[in-house]
Amino acid sequence: MPIRDPVVLRTIAALAVLAQVLLSGPGRVVRAQEPPALRSTVNLVNVAFTARDSRGALVATLRADQISLLEDGVEQQIAYFAKSVDLPLSLGLVVDASGSQEHFSKKHERDLELFLESVLGPKDRVFLLGFGNHLRLVSDFTASSSEMMEHLRQYEKKSASFPEIGPTEMRELGTAFYDSIFYSVQEKLEKSDGRRALLVFSDGEDNSSSHDMMTTIEAAQAANVLVYTIRYTETMKHGELSARNKYGIRVMDRVAKETGAWNVDASQINPREYFAQIAEELRTMYEIGYYPSNPMKDDRFRKIAIQPKQDGITIRAKSGYFGR
Repeated sequence: MPIRDPVVLRTIAALAVLAQVLLSGPGRVVRAQEPPALRSTVNLVNVAFTARDSRGALVATLRADQISLLEDGVEQQIAYFAKSVDLPLSLGLVVDASGSQEHFSKKHERDLELFLESVLGPKDRVFLLGFGNHLRLVSDFTASSSEMMEHLRQYEKKSASFPEIGPTEMRELGTAFYDSIFYSVQEKLEKSDGRRALLVFSDGEDNSSSHDMMTTIEAAQAANVLVYTIRYTETMKHGELSARNKYGIRVMDRVAKETGAWNVDASQINPREYFAQIAEELRTMYEIGYYPSNPMKDDRFRKIAIQPKQDGITIRAKSGYFGR
């Protein structure tokens, strides 16, 4: 009867090795079988970034030899460097339709229409997600601004039903801010072509997501998606901010900054101005790729820094990624 007990089998194997050593005699070296080499797959890391001069104007003539790329303080070799001026845009517009944003619904509509008129090109695609405690795909990827705006009006009037994205969740409260970004990245932008970005119209307050802020940021960083946050905050009397208002402001600023984008206070800046800046930025971006000198998948956060070699230039990019 063959022996199947693993303990007995391991003991027999050990005795066999010992016997081989004893029988080999003095002066002879018996090499044990070497364990298989530890392997790690090195993934290409993509980073989109913008460069501005001392006057705040976008720099459109930067070359690869004019920057240094560091990961955790260690300089990396750039595998490729390109300007994304000719890349099509894959965009997501995420509109907060929860109770705290009812006051801004008409402004959302006007600002979205203005954005589509001023930014969307013939090769670009954009989708629209509306969220409260459900994530509704109001309009899938399209190049038609009129089609999208018609869907938005139907969504606001509740005159049509729209499919949900993400898994079905039991949400007791009404604002799934983090989930709206997470699933927009995971299900719509992660595998899209071209320059990828989200514009989120909200106050940054959340009370019903299954994901937290850091998980949401990580998803956007991993997919190289910039998250521009357009903030509409309904203040109290005399313009005072509540604790929830302050929390939302910090959240929107953090999400934008960590992904390489920026936060807009919609009450302070004319939408024509900030949409023009976002559009110009998306079409004047650079993209670099590199294979990390540290290839190990250790789940640690890897900090990315892109440093200009010329004085007076400021570079903005995502803060890093997790080695997974």
